[in-house]
Amino acid sequence: MLKINMHEAKTQLSRLVERAVAGESFIIAKAGVPLVRVSRMDAPATHKVKRLGFMAGSISIPEDFDQMECEHITQLFEGGL
Repeated sequence: MLKINMHEAKTQLSRLVERAVAGESFIIAKAGVPLVRVSRMDAPATHKVKRLGFMAGSISIPEDFDQMECEHITQLFEGGL
């Protein structure tokens, strides 16, 4: 694997990026000490959206959900049962 010092990497960045895109990985070093490995980034895989919950999609909410038991709740707050 190609090892390049930091100064050389700065001056030849465009060429090095082209080589990495072509599939050639290399190491950037400072004073001969390896710091990072540069390699081509693959396109991220498209993942299917995961739904939370074990019953997600298997239940339905009624249209009048916000009005269910409205009369009973009103009676509880007004003191009448």
